[in-house]
Amino acid sequence: MRIRASLAAATMSGAVALTALVAPAAQADDTPSPVADVTSFAVGQGGSKMSARSVDDIQITKVTVNGNKDIVVGGTQAKTFSVYVTATNPEGIEGVQAFLWHGTDFDSETGVDGAIVPNSDDISYDCDHWSATSATCKVELTATPGEELYDSALNGKWNVYAAAVGSDGDLAENVTYKNHWIKRAAQITSFNASPEPVTKGKPITVSGNLSRVSWSYLKYYGYGSQQVQLQFKKAGSSTYSTVKTVTSSSSGAVKTTVTASADGTWRFSYAGNGTTSTATSSADYVDVR
Repeated sequence: MRIRASLAAATMSGAVALTALVAPAAQADDTPSPVADVTSFAVGQGGSKMSARSVDDIQITKVTVNGNKDIVVGGTQAKTFSVYVTATNPEGIEGVQAFLWHGTDFDSETGVDGAIVPNSDDISYDCDHWSATSATCKVELTATPGEELYDSALNGKWNVYAAAVGSDGDLAENVTYKNHWIKRAAQITSFNASPEPVTKGKPITVSGNLSRVSWSYLKYYGYGSQQVQLQFKKAGSSTYSTVKTVTSSSSGAVKTTVTASADGTWRFSYAGNGTTSTATSSADYVDVR
């Protein structure tokens, strides 16, 4: 995958042009390649590069990505989410720009290996103007497995770029205003608690399979060595409680036994981690006699 990106100077009319292409490079086998290069982002008339910039009185005061929730992406469907940028400026806010980038050094040709950018290369004018000096503007982004998320190694922490343009042409920019997490979707399938019914005091065998998606191959694979909680909700209750914690096998299999004591519903729950989403199995009711 090749990313070419440049942010043109903010003009006196306040226009900021973002030209960003994220597309698989053509190869003999038609598979995406890693990012080959990133051109510099030009900020202001001088085109200087800074991790944070504030011209005159314009300021970015808040950035919210996906409602402050992790972005979870599976293997077949794109995930569209919003970035809201709030900014203030004595002369008013014209618009904003925002996108996500993955890597270690924004200014290095090899320091960025992924980017999720808007469809439009212009600033976003989709703004709620709270007053003559402040506004919150929305930018919509889409993360597609196999495209922007071309490799499973892109799971985890991303950097959030945010810029705001004032009605007077002033510009505020922060290459890494904050971090946000994009995670691979996990699932627990083939869940079963048996036998049904069961005699009180006898064992109940509970089994399932934990897997997570590969963005590289667009399939789910067993997720091993993970801590999965076995949870129980007694008949008549509205809440689950954790009975024990089970470690998934190398193939993602999760299996354990418990002693039957009361009627109720069983399920597995996985808390997720820095690269992978949470997951909860279907529920299975067991009648204890």
